[in-house]
Amino acid sequence: MSDSTEGFDGAAYGEAIADTYDRLFAGGQDAEAAASTLADLAGDGRALELGVGTGRVAIPLAMRGVEVFGIDISPAMLQRLCEKPGGDAVKVVLGDFEHLSIEGEFELIYAAFSSFFGMVTQEAQVRCFRRVSQHLEASGAFVIEAFVPDPSRYGARGRYVGATHVEAAVAALDVSVHDLARQTVRTQHVLLEATGNRLFPSTIRYAWPSELDLMALLAGLRLRDRWSDWGGAPFTSASRTHVSVYERRATTG
Repeated sequence: MSDSTEGFDGAAYGEAIADTYDRLFAGGQDAEAAASTLADLAGDGRALELGVGTGRVAIPLAMRGVEVFGIDISPAMLQRLCEKPGGDAVKVVLGDFEHLSIEGEFELIYAAFSSFFGMVTQEAQVRCFRRVSQHLEASGAFVIEAFVPDPSRYGARGRYVGATHVEAAVAALDVSVHDLARQTVRTQHVLLEATGNRLFPSTIRYAWPSELDLMALLAGLRLRDRWSDWGGAPFTSASRTHVSVYERRATTG
């Protein structure tokens, strides 16, 4: 079997899944909780979402009076965002957030739903941190919501198959291959419907919370807070997700 990652890039994934993304990954209460916390962090300043997708978090954040910008590499995902009620309140930018080609500074920059892991090399992730630091207001915050890596999920052979969504007329499965050395996971998101089956390939490169903290230090940032969820629950060794808030490091003369 080939280990090629051809066709597993983020742009192709977004273009393919845009029309069904919200059905499979509904925002619900989690998106509202995220928007509430992020609104408090943004205050009266501007916010920028990295990997804004269909606006699952950006739209409720904008509805709270925050001026929100969103960058994404997929035109189809951005189109879905703009078509939603309230989508016109989000200023969208087509591009990748590794290089973050956008003007100005922001009080809040954030990446939700583990979208930061869409950059599939450590170098790209470090570069993103540095670009974020350049666009962050002096009093601003950079927030990453992500899962806590669990290599045991993939077993001794580095494989995983599991259901992610089940309805009467549709089921969704994830079929994944884990590369422990590279910290990457290649996944086929398989959608099974009576009208036919669809495949949505993607690749992520996960990072441990402590690794993200080191990336922050390299970019002139430091960890301010870390919670288990958007409600501010304490982060512990049993936490499966984290919300990490970074700020500028104080400079010494």
